[in-house]
Amino acid sequence: MLTLRALKPIAVARLSRTFATEVSRRNAVLHLKTGESFAGVSFGAPKSVYGETVFSTSITSYTESMTDPSYRGQILVFTSPLIGNYGVPKNRTPINSRDVGVLLESTRVQCAGVVVGDVALKFSHHAAVESLSAWCARHDVPGITGVDTRAVTTLLRDQGTTLGRLAVGADMTAPQPSEYWDPSQDNLVDQVSTQEAYTLNPKGDIKIAVLDFGAKANILRSLVRRGAAVTVLPWNFDFNTIRDNFDGLFLTNGPGDPAHCMEAAMNVRRTLMEWQKPIFGICMGHQILGIAAGLDAYRMTFGNRGHNQPVLALASSGSIKAGRVYVTSQNHQYALKLQDPFPAGWEPFFINCNDSSVEGIKSTADSGRKVWGVQFHPESAGGPLDTIEMFTDFVDECRAGKIQLPGEEPSVVEPTRIVHQRPRQAFATG
Repeated sequence: MLTLRALKPIAVARLSRTFATEVSRRNAVLHLKTGESFAGVSFGAPKSVYGETVFSTSITSYTESMTDPSYRGQILVFTSPLIGNYGVPKNRTPINSRDVGVLLESTRVQCAGVVVGDVALKFSHHAAVESLSAWCARHDVPGITGVDTRAVTTLLRDQGTTLGRLAVGADMTAPQPSEYWDPSQDNLVDQVSTQEAYTLNPKGDIKIAVLDFGAKANILRSLVRRGAAVTVLPWNFDFNTIRDNFDGLFLTNGPGDPAHCMEAAMNVRRTLMEWQKPIFGICMGHQILGIAAGLDAYRMTFGNRGHNQPVLALASSGSIKAGRVYVTSQNHQYALKLQDPFPAGWEPFFINCNDSSVEGIKSTADSGRKVWGVQFHPESAGGPLDTIEMFTDFVDECRAGKIQLPGEEPSVVEPTRIVHQRPRQAFATG
């Protein structure tokens, strides 16, 4: 006969929701100008900052987002619940025909502050050298964790991008409305643009000038890896004084209001009228092209920031096929107005499938020009690569019209071929 013995009860520890890792117990508060406040715990630099509170729906590539100059002056709210789990890599690479000196999008953290639901100080990635908190502290950027980022995002989607203050330590009282700083009133482009011209991959077979409104490194990398010699110029440099030395012109992304860059827009307008070489603009560069063409720019309610923005191609050009929807990476607060009729010689290129905003413009076939502008980022970093071949299209057009030096035999143009590697980062979502 089988005898059953009574089992001793097993003690089970009570579980509770905690942070992924232990953080400092320094209190912090995110104040919004509209009156809402969100309490949490500080990480990164122990300082208080003002800025424009925006949100990003991306679930990975937080290091690339935070080093994107387009986030200058902004308090960045990540909607993904866990941030920092793969740490931060060493931000240095060679400068050669394959790379541009940095692994991320610039040499420093560009956003004013960071708001996350749960920060991970213990990280796991073969390339990581420090935690997100240590990285922020080293660049003097504060962060707050333990905040209900879903509630913050809902507010921002309902009332639009809102001025805020990330208050850390003893001084956590809510500011008066008049005390909030609006970064859009400043020329942020002038803060992030290069101050002196420099050249990457000088032995490239075509020469492309880049007007730097706050260029992401992967834009320069995408041009260099396609064989171009890239000369980066300050945002307000008059390209017309040296344009005959180049095969193409590229206008980069950048932060803030394009109205601060009217000097550049007027220079580009002259270029469009007098120069027949290919021109490509991204983000801020797209807005500058549009203003130069005669379109108006406006401030959106909350902008588009994330890696999953669908755009519909309205026209075909190179690798882009009319009628197809492309998923894109975006980071912008301003856009071009859709108007009818469009300026002579121009046509809409892309439109956003969510809000119907203008996502691209291009010169018409009968204009005699080869000019494209897109509001999104074909080079991603991070994000989808649906439109990466637009860089190939642009470089191939530059190569087709390449400047021939005296006595030089015309070269046979072969289409550029780029092998796209798998992303370097591994990530997990909470």
